[in-house]
Formats: sequence, C-alpha cells, structure tokens
Amino acid sequence: MTRITRAGLIQASLNERTDAPLEKIRDAMIDKHVALIEEAARQGAQVVCLQEIFNSPYFCAEQEPRWYKFAEQIPNGHTVEVMRGVAKKCGVILVVPIYEVDLPGVYYNTAAVIDEHGEYLGKYRKHHIPHCKPGFWEKYYFKPGNLGYPVFDTSAGKIGVYICYDRHFPEGARELGLNGAEIVFNPSATVAGLSEYLWELEQPAHAVANQYFVGAINRVGKEAPWNTGEFYGKSYFCDPRGKIIAQASRDKDEVVIADLDLDMIEEVRSTWQFFRDRRPETYTGIGRI
Repeated sequence: MTRITRAGLIQASLNERTDAPLEKIRDAMIDKHVALIEEAARQGAQVVCLQEIFNSPYFCAEQEPRWYKFAEQIPNGHTVEVMRGVAKKCGVILVVPIYEVDLPGVYYNTAAVIDEHGEYLGKYRKHHIPHCKPGFWEKYYFKPGNLGYPVFDTSAGKIGVYICYDRHFPEGARELGLNGAEIVFNPSATVAGLSEYLWELEQPAHAVANQYFVGAINRVGKEAPWNTGEFYGKSYFCDPRGKIIAQASRDKDEVVIADLDLDMIEEVRSTWQFFRDRRPETYTGIGRI
C-alpha cells in the first residue's frame, strides 16, 4: 500500500505592534495560526509545521532583555498547552517552534512536536546560532541546542526538525537522515537580500544528499520598528530528488499543502546509494577543526 502523507506549512505576518504587551502579541499570533491550522486540517493535512518562533515577532533584530520574558517552558508553558488542544481538536500532528526557557537565564530556540491526539512527543533545540548583521543577534537570546537530532515516529511518518540557520550546515541534515527521518521541517525567519538566493538551493540539496522530503517555512512581511528586511515567504516542499513540489507566495499569509509519497524515499535510495557509499572513517577532520 502506498504511503502518502498530506503535509502542511504555514507562513504568516506579524499582526500586532512590537511595542504591544507581550501577552497581547502572543495571543494574537496564536489566534492567527489556529485559524490557519484549521484551514490546513480542512484540506486534509495530517501534519503541519509553523514558522520559527511563530507566536512572536523576530525579536532578534534587536538586543533587548524585554524579550526574555517571552520565553516559555516546554511542554508546560501556555503556547504548547494551547497547541496540544488544537492538535487534538483538529486531529493533526503539529511542529510548534517557540522561545523556550529551560532554567532562569537559560534559553533555547526550540520546536515542540505534538501528535494528533494532543500528546507531546518531544522537542528539537536549534544547534547553530547566528550573530551577524543586519539584525540577527541570536546569541544574545539562545544557547546552542543540546538534544542532538531527534526523529519523531508519528502516524504521518518519521519527522525531523532543523531550524532556520541550521540549514546552512550539512552535518545535522545528514544526522537526521541517518536517524531515519522521512520528512524534515525547517521553520525559518529570513529576509530578502541576505539569504534568498540560497533559499531554493541548500534545502533541496539536503533532500537529495539524504533522500528525504523537506518542508521549508519562512514568515512574510516587514516588522517595525526594526525593518531589517522583508521576510519573503516562499515556503515550500521538495522531494528526495530535490524537486520543489508545492510553494507559497512571497508576500501573504498562506497554507501550503502537499502529498508526500514516502515510498519514493526507498525508490530514490535504490537508485542513488549515498548511505551505502558513505566513508565516515575517512572524514576524520570534521570534528577536529
């Protein structure tokens, strides 16, 4: 029997002023995304991934301790609790990227994974943390991830997560493949002029090298007062051959739906035996430099 997973991506713009009370920003973004998740569910999505730190602006455009108060515990914080209810109500698996507080003063850029029954399956913490102009001051807010590259076994397939800047590093993408991922989601917040030329290059390359599906998500619009650039959307799915099979626009809130034929993974791996032909015993310099 053919294994088809109907998967969804959600890209959205900020709909509150960044100087509004933090709870007001959070709740407005949650409400917006709940409506979009419900739309994905109506279209038959079995799994849906949201964008990086979906319930807030991309506050890393400034270095301001106010935003530390936005961080929540996982799984016991407000946003994940709400999303557990949404997942159960809609019958969809959710990948929920938020700002996580682990201990006082210890914060991560994290994605929680929730199954269609509302059960919390685990989390991925972003490993690669940028700190560069213009306005990507992430080391001020996040510690590097310390939970490895987990793969979550779900009714929609084996799901891995890579977050935004991670996508520039092939090593973790390979780890996800070796750990059995069939679909890797990459929730992002990235702007035109900085990375757009790489957007449709790197992630299809990961899909080809590791022979799995990739769902790449990016937010849309400009966020005042920082205006560090335009988040250009263009969220997409690509298959294990690197072909983009569904893609959103660059300038509006949107749900992207695609049917992923998971049997294609074995078909492609039977043609291109990249995992068989790896030579890890020769890659001795990777961890030394």
